[in-house]
Amino acid sequence: MPVNAPTQKIKVAAVHAAPVFMNKKATTEKVIKLIEQAGKEKIELLVFPETFVPGYPYWIECYPPIKQAPALSQYANESVAVDSDEIKHIQAACRSASVTINLGISERIAGGFTLFNSQVTIDSDGILLGVHRKLQPTYAERFVWGQGDGHTLRNFQTAAGYNLGGLACWEHTMNGARQALIMDNEHIHAAAWPALSTMEGFEPVADVQIEGLMKAHALTGQVFVICASNPVDDSCLEWMEKNLGPQNSVKSGGGWSAVVHPFCSFVAGPHTGSEEKFITGEVDLSQIGFVKVWVDGAGHYSRPEVLKFSVDRRPLWEDEKRAIAEGTGMKVLPADGEEN
Repeated sequence: MPVNAPTQKIKVAAVHAAPVFMNKKATTEKVIKLIEQAGKEKIELLVFPETFVPGYPYWIECYPPIKQAPALSQYANESVAVDSDEIKHIQAACRSASVTINLGISERIAGGFTLFNSQVTIDSDGILLGVHRKLQPTYAERFVWGQGDGHTLRNFQTAAGYNLGGLACWEHTMNGARQALIMDNEHIHAAAWPALSTMEGFEPVADVQIEGLMKAHALTGQVFVICASNPVDDSCLEWMEKNLGPQNSVKSGGGWSAVVHPFCSFVAGPHTGSEEKFITGEVDLSQIGFVKVWVDGAGHYSRPEVLKFSVDRRPLWEDEKRAIAEGTGMKVLPADGEEN
């Protein structure tokens, strides 16, 4: 990958919207409509919230684990494999609209039942550049998703020449995960979140946490951050009550979406609440070099002679190993994270 950042200006947007909860077919149709809208608005990069397809499973915060099994079974059925028809339709939409996306999905392993909290990156030509699987599902998320590995902890170089990376939710508290993307020469960061502020106990602190983490990564990584959150809507609340019973731990609304400059100013947003919209701004990639004059997290500020850092990017899961063996997977790096 190139050492220096590209210098072009890019119109980007965070999708502040809710899925059609627990309905992968209808949500895929909504994703395609949003991509088509972005194309009409000349948006070049679109970032979606966490597990937008088929929606974030908010019930994990609301009901005893033993009562969640039927809901989790349904959730697996509504999750999508990367080689599914849903993803193929979305790829075609990206190609038709000339829009690059980072899409949060609940990924179902091809031919199996294990799920991952994943981000799929599809380029403006419709090529699927790769998938990032969340390294550590947080708290009750461990009921739902398996652990990702270092094999998917990487940036993807787009046809436009910039490197796009991403993390989900509290994965941003993992300083090593963020540093791995920084050392991989990240230019734009896709941050995917649920509506934390709707959850009991998080109302006064969630948005402050998200803003703090987004600005921290923007500055320490010298990257533009596009943060997308999905507000809770009636389709989510009604599904939970119908399938699991009454609850008062998750409310409607919420979400925090914005585009953040490497020096922590807002390019667009922040936006919160139930109103669905694109949080749109222009990213000037030439400004990354100016910020790196002050602090370069992949260069002089990494202090490699003092602070040792490595990433094990060897594949852990069998589908990753199989894809590599078939020549369709991502290149394997040795344990120290350096190129072969």
